[in-house]
Amino acid sequence: MDNIILIFVCMLLGFLLKRNKDFPSLSFKTLNQFVIYISLPAVALYYIPKLEISSKLLFPLGIAWLGFALSYLFFTAFSKIFGWSKKLTGCLIIVAGLGNTSFVGFPVIEAVYGKEALETAVIVDQPGSFVVVSTLAILIATMYSRSTTSSSAIFKKIVFFPPFVAFVMACFLNVQQLDFTEALQSVFQRLGSTVTPIALVSVGMQLEFDSKSKHWKFLTLGLFFKLFVTPAFFYLLYVVILKGHGLEVQVSLLESAMAPMITGAIVAANYGLKPKLANMMIGFGIPLSFLTLIFWYFILKFI
Repeated sequence: MDNIILIFVCMLLGFLLKRNKDFPSLSFKTLNQFVIYISLPAVALYYIPKLEISSKLLFPLGIAWLGFALSYLFFTAFSKIFGWSKKLTGCLIIVAGLGNTSFVGFPVIEAVYGKEALETAVIVDQPGSFVVVSTLAILIATMYSRSTTSSSAIFKKIVFFPPFVAFVMACFLNVQQLDFTEALQSVFQRLGSTVTPIALVSVGMQLEFDSKSKHWKFLTLGLFFKLFVTPAFFYLLYVVILKGHGLEVQVSLLESAMAPMITGAIVAANYGLKPKLANMMIGFGIPLSFLTLIFWYFILKFI
């Protein structure tokens, strides 16, 4: 419950700070950079060396990777049909294609399935959502923004993206079965814990409620895809086609139904991909997801 309260408190604080003249109008950009350059690398360096690689990774690992691919196909098709701009298409692909599998996902999964289910949730999040936002999301953001889209430029954007650098380092440690000292692990854990509060304050600072905004229909489509189409796709694939069952499948499917990923919105905003829409999807998507998750929970009880 404390995580849920923190979500709304942080977004409200950001919303109020935006109206405080002591804060520069573009303060949210500094917060975004802090998340990308410090908080996210710390998350990778703390969690990934501890992951155990096994066949159990397959179902939960597919949630982020296949979900992002589905988002790409879905919104690219709509873009071609309706002639959307590259910025709009890129924003929807990234934000609707990534789920909030940790900050919202972990407490929900623990509350519903118990602590043992967190092992599966971590797999969905770390080698799944975290790596996708550090690689594929940066690829899409670079291709759909106004910046150069040459192969070398895209390659450099990904390779030198701080979370990706940390991910590669952490993977090396994992393969070598090494980890940092306890003191450094504690430092990384504390720095990593700043991701959500800082990112949510940033989201709050950019959140605007304009009833005449042209983004409402795109917000509706994006959230419909994330909260209904994505989990329905995985239910069809994992349960109906692959005959999956048990705790790992249930946890994976419920994680697929989570609200859009906060970091995904940060990436979209940093690359100029419809920042207002990206932040609206977080601001409205998180509270709405608490209702849609109840629906999916009861559906999953029967598998």
